[in-house]
Order: sequence, then structure tokens, then C-alpha cells
Amino acid sequence: MTSTDETLEDLGWNAHFSEQVSDDEALYCEPVRVMAVHRGKIAVSGAGSQRFITPYIPGAQPTDDHPTVGDWLLFDVTTQLPRRVLHRLNLFKRQSPADPRKEQMIAANVDTVFIVASCNQDFSVARLERYLVLAREVGVTPVVVLTKIDLTDTPETFAAAARAIEPGLLVEMVNGRDPASVARLATWCGPGKTVAFLGSSGVGKSTLVNTLRGSDSIATQAIRANDDTGRHTTTVREMHRLDQGGWLLDLPGMRELQLSEAATGIAEVFDDFALAAQDCRFSDCSHGVEPGCAVRAAIETGALTATRFDRWRKLAAEEGANATRLAKRRSR
Repeated sequence: MTSTDETLEDLGWNAHFSEQVSDDEALYCEPVRVMAVHRGKIAVSGAGSQRFITPYIPGAQPTDDHPTVGDWLLFDVTTQLPRRVLHRLNLFKRQSPADPRKEQMIAANVDTVFIVASCNQDFSVARLERYLVLAREVGVTPVVVLTKIDLTDTPETFAAAARAIEPGLLVEMVNGRDPASVARLATWCGPGKTVAFLGSSGVGKSTLVNTLRGSDSIATQAIRANDDTGRHTTTVREMHRLDQGGWLLDLPGMRELQLSEAATGIAEVFDDFALAAQDCRFSDCSHGVEPGCAVRAAIETGALTATRFDRWRKLAAEEGANATRLAKRRSR
């Protein structure tokens, strides 16, 4: 977990959180941060303290009030129970793979998200776009990290494909096993900063974390030879300390990331299509066979691509359907 010498600031505490604690609460509550989520227990750290506690919060709602990794809690030293989750800077969540009617929280209070992809046949622009939509929706700076550059003669081809997704997108190419190569990522891992890793299984997230920490304490598994994909290695959502003073969240790989309530993120990642759509003759243009469709006209001239258009339509339709489903569930 953490050192008993950690201060709240070392853990990421700042004015956003301290301003939420009343004078009365400060008398009997201790601020702690959720460092790991296990089945039935959560690991938390405070100023010079660390413990395992129950995640149960009396009177809390079963979704957003439930603590997740990265959260700040007020821990009641009298009852030995969490009192409440402090208002988050941001929250990553997704549709639950087990039940599409429910949402699953992923991580909270993240400063930067490393979107990790490998330079092999598992590289997918469509998957990167999904992660970017998620990052843009919650307002966290994304950095695309391309791994396994030592296994290809043309790593720049993969980097160019990633940069083409969005103007100004930060893209770094690294050999996850080489400390000198990975060191460039330390820019985002300063004292008190939290970086989350997102990416499919087998892209090298755990290897990157191990190299950044100078440790092999996180288990890794070999990829499957037939399709370059990996088995799920990370089974516990957990924060890892870096020598640079920051924290890394190595999250379980997500082969399927169903989007909901992410219309803003989609609009930002696909702003070229959103801007073109403003010039359509009809405000409710579906960009199909309607006359005066500016999006179709841009595709015909080559200003926009049909493949990217299809991905935009697919994500927008998926987000709309999932958002409607969630709205109905909440209304019930």
C-alpha cells in the first residue's frame, strides 16, 4: 500500500477536498483515500495511517455514493465506518458487462489517463476513440501510450494513426521493459498526481507500471500467439506509488467499453463531423439520403472519411440507446 510517512498532500489531497470538510466533521472524522478495492473490503490510506475497512456507508445510494478506487472518504473514527464520499473531481464509469442496465464505477479523481495500445495487430483506432470519448467526457487529459515499439519496424505508422484521431493528441511511444524509454511518462506522474491506465488486456499496462515503479510486483501474462491479445492480469483495482511522487491506477483490461451519457465526449472526439453537421440543410439530418447533407458532401470530397463516419454513427447510436436505458431505470 503506502508508507506510514505519507501526508494527505502526498496522497493527492488539495483544496477541492479540504473545502468540503466542516469544522465539526474535522473533530471526529479522518480523510482517507481509497487505494484498492477488494471483494467486501477497501484499502485506505490517510496521514500516516493505512487500514482495510468495509465499503458500507450508512444511508448511501448503491451507485455513485459507493466508494471506488481514487475516492476520498471521511472515515468516522468513532463508528469505524466511512461517513461519506467527498465530491469527486471526476469519475470514470462504464456500462456493467454483467448487467447493461447498471453502471460500474472504474476510478475517481484522476489527473491524467494513459490510453495504452500496442504496436501489433491488436492496435485499433476504434478502441482508442472509445477511450478518448470516456476521457473527454469526464474532463481528464488523455495521453496515448504506444507500447511494444521494439517488436515492429514501423512504430511511427501506429503513432500517425493515433494522432490522426484528434488534432493535438498527445502520443508517446515506449518500450515498456526499458526504464529509459518509459521515463518520459514521468512528466505526468509528479507528487500527488494520479494517472490511470486504460487499455485492452495484453497491451502491456502491468509491464509499464512495473517499469515505472522499478518493481515486478504486478503479475503479467504472455499474449496469445494467434491474435496478439492477452489474458486479464489485473484483478484488483489498485493505486501504485511512484518514485516521482505520483500514483498509478492499473485497471482491469476492458475489451468492451459500452458508452452511456457520453454525448459531450463524442462531440469533442468527432468535432469535425459535428462541425460539418451544422451546415446540413435540415437540423434533424440523419446524414443518410437527405438533400443538402453537409456531412455526406464532405465525405464525397474526401474532407471526411466514410470509415470514421461509420464509427461516429455507431458510437452515437450506442450512447443514445444506453443513456435512454439508464434514464428509464432511474425513473423506475
